[in-house]
Amino acid sequence: MRIRKYDFDYGRRKLMENVISGAAAGGVLAPLWPVIASAGSTTKAYPEELIHIEAATKGKIKVGDYITADNVQYAEHLMDPIQVIEVKTMGRRFKIMQASTEVTDLFPSAYYEATVRNFGKGRFDADGNVLADDGGPWIGGNPFPVPKTGLEAMANITLSWGRHDLSRYAVRDFDLSPDGDISYRYDFVWNELNTTARTGKERYFQGKKDLLRYQGIFFTDPQDTAGSAFLCPWYYDQRKFPDLYGYLPAFKRVRQFPTNQRFEPLVPGLTFFLSDAWGAGDPMLTWGNYRIVGREPHLVPLKGNWNGARHPNWEPKVHGGPKNQTFFDTCMELVPECIVVEAEPSGYPRAPIGKKRLWLDARNTMFAGMNTYDRRGQLWKSVDAAFGQRIDGNVVVRDRAGHPDWSWTHVTCHDIQTNRLSRFYHAKAVTGGYTSDLRDTDEVGAYNRFLTVSAIQRLGSA
Repeated sequence: MRIRKYDFDYGRRKLMENVISGAAAGGVLAPLWPVIASAGSTTKAYPEELIHIEAATKGKIKVGDYITADNVQYAEHLMDPIQVIEVKTMGRRFKIMQASTEVTDLFPSAYYEATVRNFGKGRFDADGNVLADDGGPWIGGNPFPVPKTGLEAMANITLSWGRHDLSRYAVRDFDLSPDGDISYRYDFVWNELNTTARTGKERYFQGKKDLLRYQGIFFTDPQDTAGSAFLCPWYYDQRKFPDLYGYLPAFKRVRQFPTNQRFEPLVPGLTFFLSDAWGAGDPMLTWGNYRIVGREPHLVPLKGNWNGARHPNWEPKVHGGPKNQTFFDTCMELVPECIVVEAEPSGYPRAPIGKKRLWLDARNTMFAGMNTYDRRGQLWKSVDAAFGQRIDGNVVVRDRAGHPDWSWTHVTCHDIQTNRLSRFYHAKAVTGGYTSDLRDTDEVGAYNRFLTVSAIQRLGSA
């Protein structure tokens, strides 16, 4: 007979006690990051019911099962409310995977190494911007691996969205109407280049210490949208709005757009806004009243969601909804501790959003899901994203150091008030021959090709 050292709800109670007391170490049985440093695994930091889905659901759901409308009541406490609605009323389902415990599975290798190397060196200046211990801009990895406040937690996802210094994502998007039809389909390419908060040898890209990143997007399909391109340089000072330049083929010129209007789709049909990107699509000091409102176990899409061996363009299968094509097939696993952060759009007096609530995996402080609420306090949208190493059976994409590469795999953005939904995935390639690339070392070439005003005009005119 096995004698349990802790009762069933011990872990959840202890996590909430940590919120109330302001404890920030992460973990329940032991502080999280000392455990990671000594063992490279997170298992010794948490009791059984926070690690194993069988324990968390009292044996009702186990690894390999699907969460469906028939059993979702046993997992509701581990999901966001819109996911529960989707499962109960729209036929969404989730496959349960064995939980990841090795911390190296949760980061790109260079970003993890920078987080360890720079542990304890992050701080805020008087304005609320993150500085390194030498007084300069941040130097790579998570500046606050053990976040004590909501602002520290948000800094970890704002300063480096994709956790690579240079990224190019080929993206295929499907936008669905309430009756389950695909109303719009877009191919686009999303580029990110961090000029600061970098993990590589060059601390600042071209010496641009006043900037955080260049982010660009251009559409390649369908024909009536192809050529539309946008460029968004971000300032390092998180009180400043980014610039936003756009090239629209109909006007054949570049225009500068107001950047405080971040709660609108760039193209028709899309439910995803600039503000939604990575759960941190706006400069973090244009939002306010950050607060940690909970620490709890949560089901998160991690491994099992990259389709490199199962589909030539990495496309996930779909299911659910009125036409059985609304949701991507998604694998979920139990994350023992998510930090629940809420914030309000203090810099946007006309914002339609009243607040957002984010779940951040305490082990890597990565975005694990978001709900937004309208100005009346009513639930509005969800953004859930799958992240993980690019491993599918025997097919593995490796980074420059030879480790399995890590990135996002797919995103679902559901407007629950209109019941319109966008789903898009990280594709191998899109129309125009553009491919995804996280291994590119030619940062100057990528900048000149994709991330200047003349580049978006050239891309749009091509």
